[in-house]
Amino acid sequence: MDFFSQLQSYFAQNSAEYLRCLAEHIQITLLSLGISALIGIPLGYCCHRFQQMGRWITGIFQVLRIVPSLAVLILLIPVLGVGLLPALVALILLAVPPILMNTTTAFAQIPAFYLETAQALGMDGHQKFWRVELPSALPQILVGVKTAAVEIVASAAIAAKIGAGGLGGLILTGLGLMRTDLLVVGGGSVALLAMCIGLIFELIQRRWMPYASSLRG
Repeated sequence: MDFFSQLQSYFAQNSAEYLRCLAEHIQITLLSLGISALIGIPLGYCCHRFQQMGRWITGIFQVLRIVPSLAVLILLIPVLGVGLLPALVALILLAVPPILMNTTTAFAQIPAFYLETAQALGMDGHQKFWRVELPSALPQILVGVKTAAVEIVASAAIAAKIGAGGLGGLILTGLGLMRTDLLVVGGGSVALLAMCIGLIFELIQRRWMPYASSLRG
């Protein structure tokens, strides 16, 4: 049986299993990305507002990011066991730094005259944040979220090692059985999913970039 026939046979016989693995991978990705954004964006803004504290926070997360996700998973197993939770923790530690760094940079790069104009118009701190600072910073923040999303999609494949599911299960099975079709299906799906997420964020950025450009003009 040639390679393409193997692929056709796999999808004909295992389409339900494939869709389950794909759904699990997307679930892990969305959960990790959502929690990472909820942590990274507020922390990034705090790092901008309180720079001395920000240096400590940034340093801690940068050090944590150096540790490979697989090593983090192994270290978490005695504490959190196996399954989805330790996988989420490892992926969040991977994803928070790019979101945090881009958020800090985004707020730091807002031109001073934006804030001076907002103050001259009588805006209070709340209005200035929601009407001027956040819209100006959002395109750069989205760059960090996109980077984190792509890294999560690629790294989530290791979640299968501790029973969290996802497309990594197909890759591991393919390695164990020396089946090229499973490796191509699993690895190719991860690559395509990463590309799709990158494209989605590109479309979102195009929605916000003209607004940011008009502000700078």
